[in-house]
Amino acid sequence: MDVSIATAVNEAAEKLRAHGVGEPRLEAALLLSHIIGCDRAFLIAHDNRILSLEQSETFAASVSRRAAGQPLQYITGHQEFFKLDFEVTPDVLIPRPETELIVEAVLELFPRNTDFTFADVGTGSGCIAISILHERRQARALAIDRSERALKVAEKNAARHQVTDQMRLVQADLFRRLPQQEAFNLIVSNPPYVPDGELSSLQREVQHEPRPALAAGADGLDVIRRLLDQSPRHLHRGGYLIFEFGINQDKAIGELVTGTVWELIEMRRDLQHIPRTIILRRNANC
Repeated sequence: MDVSIATAVNEAAEKLRAHGVGEPRLEAALLLSHIIGCDRAFLIAHDNRILSLEQSETFAASVSRRAAGQPLQYITGHQEFFKLDFEVTPDVLIPRPETELIVEAVLELFPRNTDFTFADVGTGSGCIAISILHERRQARALAIDRSERALKVAEKNAARHQVTDQMRLVQADLFRRLPQQEAFNLIVSNPPYVPDGELSSLQREVQHEPRPALAAGADGLDVIRRLLDQSPRHLHRGGYLIFEFGINQDKAIGELVTGTVWELIEMRRDLQHIPRTIILRRNANC
């Protein structure tokens, strides 16, 4: 049976709504746009267009995956971050708007034409490092991740945004494989920070994301403790450490920051006015 764009979107939206997907019509349209290779304006302007059998079957399969809780981004394979389009797979976290706070802070601290080096710990898709490099062409980055598969995604994204020559990839657990003497002007990270006991209560979409990139011990601070402990050895004096943390973790993290090692510059809030990002500077006399 012939199915038009309008009918396909309407039926898909009803299915997604029945399975608890927020904004079901929007998500149905985004899925169909991806399959057809057009924008949503095209769907509206050509809503009577008949889908091919292949398009219809692919769309139905995609809608079923989304209804089952798979994130839209893993189905389409893409997510926008800091004005750039990134490839994402189930091997990496889906980039989120609050993580853009890290990039914004870096761009403020290091103006255009500044020559600096930085490490991105737990790079995942590479969205933080690549966004910085895209805006600061004289910068050089070391992108670190424990997952070989994640690094392959980051490598593809670096090529997509033409920063391959600025970025080196290393498979490691934090700084374990780095020479002791290798130091940077800046370290950035979106580390795991979800308490183990809260994983099962996360949104079903989030539960499809890689567990090692989410879970971080009983209080969610295991990796952050290690990051705070190891980073000074790989930062020049006066260098910066900027990382994201979870909701209601700001007080605990503030207590972990050692005044003899770090100067607290700022804790930044996201669009919901929740503290989510910390900016630290290594003390010059440390």
